[in-house]
Parts: sequence; structure tokens; C-alpha cells
Amino acid sequence: MKPRLIILSDLWGKEKSKWVSDYVELLKDKFEIQYYDCCELGEIDKTNYVEENLHNQFINGGIEKAVANLLKTEKNPIDILAFSIGGTIAWKSALKGLNFRNLFAVSSTRLRYEDKTPNGIIKLYYGENDSNIPNNDWFETLSIDFEIIKNMEHDFYTEIDCTTLICNEILKKIHTIC
Repeated sequence: MKPRLIILSDLWGKEKSKWVSDYVELLKDKFEIQYYDCCELGEIDKTNYVEENLHNQFINGGIEKAVANLLKTEKNPIDILAFSIGGTIAWKSALKGLNFRNLFAVSSTRLRYEDKTPNGIIKLYYGENDSNIPNNDWFETLSIDFEIIKNMEHDFYTEIDCTTLICNEILKKIHTIC
């Protein structure tokens, strides 16, 4: 039986996530995959579908709703691949008891506000040119494994070269555990 991998979207949800299919394609042979639209998890109103509006809704209660909804849905051990706000939702869910083995969070810049680390294997990825990356002290204090992708912005995870890099690391990490 294949391990279960959940993929948590970025702030845009499924409407602007065609790139997710590249991850699914590379990982589907080794995982049973479940995709979550973080806007749906967080009960975000997409009527005004602009970044600032979506972001404000997540910050003002949407993250907490998403965490609660994810915890209701996922009861068994999982691996997690999460993007941007999805990484924050995964992290906060893990702190509240989400049963995960591995958390791969990509461009999850809001994690810089966290001061507790969930129990499990964590790897974070950030674009070098993302101005909201947690600082080195944060990584050291929380003992977090991370990788900075050279010359990349916040949304580097939508580019196929980066997709391949991240998926290869996930497959390598899972293979060594299994």
C-alpha cells in the first residue's frame, strides 16, 4: 500500500494551481495523493479574487478554520507537501496533533512567526529573492532543515525545474524511510 501524501495549495487555491499537476504526475506512482484547496479549507470567500483580499481573510480567521477542517478530515499518518499559506496551515495543524511523518513546505513565509516546531521530519524551501524568508536565527533556534533556491522569487515552486528538484528530494527522503 502506498503512503498517503496530502498537497495543500497556496493562497490562490485550485483556480490558479495548474502547476500542481506537475507535482502529482511526478509523485503519483509512490503516493496516494489528496489535494486540498486551502481557500476551501479556510472557508475563504473568493468573490473578490485578489491577493490582498484572500490574504486578509486567511490572516483574520481563515488559517484557524483551515486547521480545524484539516484536523477533522485527516486522522491517519500522512506526508505533506504544502505551498505558501498551505505550509502555515500544515504546521499549525501538526502542532495541534495532525499525524504526519514528513512535512515539505515551500515558500511558507508566515512560518517566521512560529516559535514551536511540530514533531516530525520537516524540510522547508524558499526562493533566495523572497523578502519574507525567516531569518537564519529562526532556522537555528527551531533546528529546521531548509534549502534556499538561488535567484528565485516567492512563487518559484510553479516552475518545472523547481518542481522536479522538490519531488526528487521527497522521493529520496521517503525511499530512505521506507
